[in-house]
Amino acid sequence: MTLWLGIAAIVVLLDQLSKITLSQMLAYGQSEQITSFFNLVMVYNKGAAFSFLADQHGWQRYLFAGISAAASLLIIWMLKRHASQRLFCWALALILGGAIGNLIDRVAYGHVIDFLDVHVHGWHWPAFNIADSAITIGAALFILDEFRRVNR
Repeated sequence: MTLWLGIAAIVVLLDQLSKITLSQMLAYGQSEQITSFFNLVMVYNKGAAFSFLADQHGWQRYLFAGISAAASLLIIWMLKRHASQRLFCWALALILGGAIGNLIDRVAYGHVIDFLDVHVHGWHWPAFNIADSAITIGAALFILDEFRRVNR
């Protein structure tokens, strides 16, 4: 269990340090081109993925914080029950770290700080952060684990 919580803690640490650093480097709305397909941009997301419910009047902050907190508790319980299932626990640890990283933002600021901007031929992915990346990688590992489990 310690290994999995340690991985989640590393994700939270990297996420929060990157957000603090980029918040000091960039003003809100500022964008810095890094490559032809990648920018650093300072934006705030009051909603969920793809800015879902971001245009609401603040109640979504508490909804998404509550969902993150409940999901984190469920994931900790699942990690305890399945601590020997390595790929499954890697997935859960990454998702847990990402959920807590974004939960900290919601509680502290009322929004999530996003700063990674990937674009190809004029098409932009929504801006995201390290916590979002950990959640996405964790979800992919979770799906991979399920495929492996089904094929056994």
